This record gives sequence, structure tokens and C-alpha cells, in this order.
Amino acid sequence: MKIASLNGDWKLYYHPEEGGLPINPGELENSGWSSIPAKVPGNVELDLARAGKEKDPFFGENIYEYRKYEFFQWWFVRDFTVSGLKSEGSYSLRFEGLDTYATVWINGAEAGGAANMFVAHSLDVTGLVREGKNTVAVRIRSAVNEARRKEYPVNLFGSERSDEIVWTRKPASSFGWDIVPRFVSAGMWRDVSLDWEPPTRLREVYWAVRSADSRRAALRVSFRFDTDETYLDGFSVRIRGVCGESEFGGEWITKFVSDGIDLVVDRPLLWWPRNYGPQNLYKVSFQLLHRGAVVDERTENIGIRTVKIHTEYDANTVGEFRILVNGVPVTAHGTNWVPLDAFHSRDAERLDRAFEMVDELQCNIVRCWGGNVYEDHEFFDHCDRSGVMVWQDFAFACSSYPVAADFVEAVTEEASAVVRKLRNHPSIILWAGDNEIDQLYLHRGYTLDHAYHNPISREVLPAVVRNHDPYRYYLPSSPFVPADIRNDYRVPEQHNWGPRDYFKGDFYKHSTARFISEAGYHGCPSKTSLSRFISPGKMWPCRNDEWNTHDTDYIRAGKREYSRIGLMLDQVSSLFGEIPERMEDFILASQISQAEAKKYFIERVRLHKESISGIIWWNLLDCWPQISDAVVDYYFSKKLAYHYIRRSQLPVCVMMDELEEWHHRVVADNNSAVGTTIDVTVRDGDTGERLLEERGVKLEPFGSVCVGKLRALPGTQRLYVMTWSQGGSTWSNHYVSGYIPVSFERYRTWLGKIEALELPFSSEDCVK
Repeated sequence: MKIASLNGDWKLYYHPEEGGLPINPGELENSGWSSIPAKVPGNVELDLARAGKEKDPFFGENIYEYRKYEFFQWWFVRDFTVSGLKSEGSYSLRFEGLDTYATVWINGAEAGGAANMFVAHSLDVTGLVREGKNTVAVRIRSAVNEARRKEYPVNLFGSERSDEIVWTRKPASSFGWDIVPRFVSAGMWRDVSLDWEPPTRLREVYWAVRSADSRRAALRVSFRFDTDETYLDGFSVRIRGVCGESEFGGEWITKFVSDGIDLVVDRPLLWWPRNYGPQNLYKVSFQLLHRGAVVDERTENIGIRTVKIHTEYDANTVGEFRILVNGVPVTAHGTNWVPLDAFHSRDAERLDRAFEMVDELQCNIVRCWGGNVYEDHEFFDHCDRSGVMVWQDFAFACSSYPVAADFVEAVTEEASAVVRKLRNHPSIILWAGDNEIDQLYLHRGYTLDHAYHNPISREVLPAVVRNHDPYRYYLPSSPFVPADIRNDYRVPEQHNWGPRDYFKGDFYKHSTARFISEAGYHGCPSKTSLSRFISPGKMWPCRNDEWNTHDTDYIRAGKREYSRIGLMLDQVSSLFGEIPERMEDFILASQISQAEAKKYFIERVRLHKESISGIIWWNLLDCWPQISDAVVDYYFSKKLAYHYIRRSQLPVCVMMDELEEWHHRVVADNNSAVGTTIDVTVRDGDTGERLLEERGVKLEPFGSVCVGKLRALPGTQRLYVMTWSQGGSTWSNHYVSGYIPVSFERYRTWLGKIEALELPFSSEDCVK
């Protein structure tokens, strides 16, 4: 129970970590150190900018001025008042997010510490907190200095040549990534509060679905409670679950502090992914009683559903990777979920707008990428309500991590806390051990014995999932490369990056993936957005230091192996045979290139969904102003690709396939549980000539139909417009045929017709 919120105004002292640390908060006033006001939740960089000590970290090359603060220590101090202290139970200071190496004092006495940014920390302050005025102080040490005191055998290495990643339980992306700037930050990035807990209380309640169909569901609820009662007689639990007219529940005596109950729900209302059925959620209450009186209660929403990840891995075949929910194969389409903000204290304020776009794009899956933090309940509540399946990576990415006993212990505690916190959300369909570490080892030429090279993903994390969430699927790595396979493009689930050349080139066209969990293409932000982070004199041409900084070239001393700006220029040149000289023309050309690429990736999956079961494209939203694969920039300005994806991910969509044997197939695909009948027309985009018309095309639930074939000569450049009517509404899509290069001026003419179709948009708004 929260007694007092400690969010809001604090005082922040800061100084380089040299000459030792102060022993206690009492030394701060006479330390001579700098001090400024601070906000909690917050990040120290934001406090510095707010106080005028540094410039906007997101503008120009200002980011480099923040490098020195990686070697500072930070002291946060504030007073708070408590009234009506209870003599029974316990008090704790709860930090939902503490970044990262911290020691906490209350009223001059040390209360405890923390060394992990990802999980909440509750420090027992019973006997330390007092009636009336209290003072709390939090010292946060330099994460980089902590890391450089560690050992680094040659087999330990971090992504982007940042070995400090591997020992530090911060998101890997905070040390710099191709989509995230390097801010090795500090602060209290989530809520802080003083909490009170009664002596008898529930510690955890776990809801699991053992089996379910429309007739019957078998549930398992496991629980654990604490009590200071001498004897364990007289305890019972009362359960009630309600969803519409469906109810279940009862009351059971429990003899011990840990127990489990099997429940049966007749004719359950099932939870489904978006467009596959309703997102039925049962409101469940779990009450702990002692001698008939309720002493504690948990209330939450759960979904009754089964999830199976059907996989086949074989060194001789590509195999299979397919998601089945309630026994129904799902064609997945959605986005990789990366940091919402480079400063995670601002994640929460960006969540609602981001999720509005997830819903508008009809995404039915998001992959929570392993270089990020773990999202809070609000994110998963959105997914539960909207029918968005969640693929949840553990927070390990593109690096070789230690196997020292203390690190393994810390990882076990972290993963256990995360799983216990989130496991009751029906939207979570799997836990994945990491992002691209199997692939990393393979590319470094190791003979793969993953239990030897990476026991974190092969031993530690699966043991956590087995112990705390045994009914949910665990995937060791994304992509998962078994020890007997020597090519990461010979496994069914793949990250399709490759050379990042023309989006219909051989790599993309001949991809062997059965499920694509990453694929992206670059697109330039609008001119207005660029002007918010690039100096007026550096706006154009684009090959300059400020553009490179937001590429993201976060270390001046060295560049990455590739430049997103360079790739973007090459991709524009490939599609149009030229790079426009005017800035506005280049922005438009880049956004067209990105939009057509994302459209091609998604529609290729839908056109071949019998063999390719899903795509999670990269990515929805930027976490800072940059040049990237995101289809929405940091300022929530939508690029052209956003609008193309919106049409390509409609539940019912008519598409054209690539030319084969002189013909383009026209395919209607239904990615929903509702059968329908549509009328289809295909016209020439220039002349309006009707090329195909089929009325009364019947689409079964989840079905696809070849509506017809259109003959074409190879290489003929043409705009096709597909229109279909369904239930009194009309929808449209387009297709551009022919070999590259395409005339930029001709495509601009086509674009005027494309943007006027159903779900209209303004390309000018995307560019200006």
C-alpha cells in the first residue's frame, strides 16, 4: 500500500568520481559540489538541460557535451512528511526504476542499495522512517566506472565496441546503438514511494491456462503469502472471475503459505488476437482470508487462451515457425517495440500516442526488443485490451555476457522479478532469451555449443521461465540457431537485413524465412522535424557532422561499419536512378523508397502466408530525432510508409504479386475470423482503364483467393489501383510494376492518385 509518493522535486548534487565518495549525505552541504533542482521520475541529463547547465541534448552535436557526465556521481536529496505510522507491518522505500548503482539513506541511516535498472527495488525502512519530517538521500555511482573495474576475458564483448554493456544491467542501447544515442544516464526513472505492508499479505498470484476451447477451460492458480501468525490454521482463499455472463470461482482452505488450485470454466469466453476474435478479459479477484475475514486481495484482468509456437528446425530444411492461438494459426503482422525515448523517464508520457498508432495500423503483434527496458503494466494492459500479441525478449542484445557466479545470480533475480511481474498478461505469447546473440556467435566463426558459449540463454533463463511461468513458450534467442545449423538464413525465424539494397533485390525476393521478426528500410524525416534538431546552416546537403550525429554516429572517434544516410542515398538512387538535388525532393524520394519497401515486405508475407507465417517490421517510432527505419519520427510526424502500411495491414486486403510466367496474380486475403464477400476492380492508375472486375468474391475466415491474373510484359512500369467493396464500405490499394529505375517525376504523378485513395493522406504533410 502506497503511503506517500516521493515523485516530484528533489535537490541534485553532482561531481566527478575523483578523490573518493562522501561517506554520508551530511557531507553534501559543505562539499562545494554543484547542485541543481531535479525531477523524479527523471534523468540527470534532463535536469542539467532544465537548469541551463547544458544545451538541449537532442539538438545538433550537443550530445557529445554529455559524455563527461558518464564519470560523475549523483546525489538526490529531499524531505517528506509521514503521519499516522503503524506499529504493525513493515515500511519500505520502493523504487520502480533506479538507474543504476545506488545507495539509499533515510534520516542519515543507510537503508540499502541497488545495482539493476530493470527491476523495482523495495528497501526495508521499518524503524528508520519516523513520524513527521523525514529526509531521504540517494547516491548513484558512475555506471562506466563500475564497469571498468570488472574483468574482461577476450570472449566478453559488447555491441558497437562497447564492452561496458556486458556487466551493467542497463539497456544495451543506452551505450549507443544505430537507433539510440549514447546516454549512459542516471536517475530515478520510474515512480518512488513510501509503502506499508501488513504482516499478513499476498506475495504472488499466478494464473495459468492449462487447456482451453469453447467448451471448457482448465486453469491453474498458484499463490504464496506471508504471515507472522504462529499457526497456519484458519487460512483460506476465495476466487471469483467474471467476464460478461461467464463466471467461475469458489473458496478453498489452504494449509500452507504456498499452494495451488485447479479450476474448471465451462463455456469460457476466449481471448483472441486482433481480428481473430474478441479480446475477452475476466476480472478476477483473489482474496486471502484468515478465520473468515479478508486480510489481502489481488484484482486483475486475465485472458483465457492457449498459445502454441509450432517450430521445426532441421539442418537440411528451413523448417517452420508458426503461432497458433486457441488452435488457430495466426498470420502475424506488427512492429518491433524499441525505446519510446532515449531518456526512459519519458517513456510513459509517449505510450498512449504510440499505441494509438499500433491500433490504427491494425498490428496484432509487437516484439519487445532485447536492447530496451521492460515495459510496465500499462503497456501490457493496452496489448491485452487490443488483442496485440507480445513477443518479449529478455534484456540481452548483440553481446557476449559473463558467466561469473555473481552475474548469473543477478540475472536470475532480474528475470525472476520480470516474469513474476508480467506473466498474468494474456498478450504475452513467448519469452525470448536475447536479441541476435546466437547469430553473433555464428558470425564470429564459433563452432556452436550454446550451452558452452551462452549458458545465460540455454540454462539460466529457461530455468527461470520453467520455475515461474511453465505454461509459456521459451525461445533461446532471436533468431534461434541450433548447434547443428551453420547458417542463420537456414532457420525458420529470421532477421532479414542482409545488404539493405533494393527492396525487391535477390536477398529480399528469395528470403527463406518462415517468420520474419525483423526487417526494415530507411526513410528521411520531414523538413519541419529535421529543423528541430539540425542547425539552419547544416540542413542540406546531408553529409555533414550534424546529420552523422543523428545517424546515429555517437562517438566522434570512430564510425560504424555502415551509415544509414549512405544506405538511404543508395536506396533512393537504386529506385529512381538519381538522388534529387532539392532537399524537399530528396525527403519525398526517400520516403517513397521506404514506403514501397515496407509495403512489399508485408504484402509478400500475406501473399505467401501458407509458408511465411508473419512479419514484425522495424519499426514504428523513433526514440530521439534521427535518420532511421522508423515510420514515425520522434516528434510523431508520420512518414509516407505509415500510410502505406495502414492499407497493407487491413484485415481484408487486395494485392498484386510479382510477375511470374507473364502474369501478375491479383490476390484477396482475409486475415480475420469473419468470412466476407467482396467485389474487386483493378484499374490502370494513369488511364483509369478497367483491367479486371470480379463480383461476389467469397473469402473464408483467414482465407486467400486468387481473384484473377493480369498479363504484363517484363519491365513494364505501370501503376495499378485495386479497389474492393465490402459490407457497404470501399477500400483501395496500389501496386507499381516494372524494373528499376522508376522516373521520380512519374512516381510523383502516381503519388497524387495513391494518396487520394481510401484512407487518404497528404504526402505534403509527410515531407514539409
